[in-house]
Amino acid sequence: MVKLNKIYTRTGDDGSTGLVDGSRTAKHAARIEAIGAVDEANSAIGLAVLTAVESADDLRRIQNDLFDLGADLATPKGALDGEGFEPGEMVLRVVDGQVEWLENAIDTANEKLEPLTSFVLPGGNEAAARLHVARATVRRAERAMTALAQVEPVNPAALRYINRLSDLLFTLARLANDGGAADVTWVPGANR
Repeated sequence: MVKLNKIYTRTGDDGSTGLVDGSRTAKHAARIEAIGAVDEANSAIGLAVLTAVESADDLRRIQNDLFDLGADLATPKGALDGEGFEPGEMVLRVVDGQVEWLENAIDTANEKLEPLTSFVLPGGNEAAARLHVARATVRRAERAMTALAQVEPVNPAALRYINRLSDLLFTLARLANDGGAADVTWVPGANR
């Protein structure tokens, strides 16, 4: 259980922030950029929950997983868990089971949809539009995480998770658009 009696600590006034292992890093570091992008994605999903009633329970589960992902990113490889990315008593890591849950959710949702015949534009009804914003925000988080992975090790399961998440959000947006019937589709060269 987390208990916060005070919201501000003043320890970040010098432009640094603390990681799970007690080390400090610059607030503009690639690791913190990735953590911040995951936080933005979680916020976008929180907004989508307000209108995506049919998928609200799944979205709330994902929000909890994104907190796990943030904790994973805030714990550098080997800092508290030996040589790899194994979860432990003091280390929270994204695990393959979370990725598999996303894959199962994508497959289940996709069974309810007609195959795509065109690219889908973000939009439709409000719930779908919010899910598309969340999807695009998750893609930004994925870019930040892969940029981090170019300079520091990142949990492979975490990278798989963020990649699958945008796919699920796309599928849920189509479901919210009357099972895809109300999708707004791309018309190439329509305005020439």
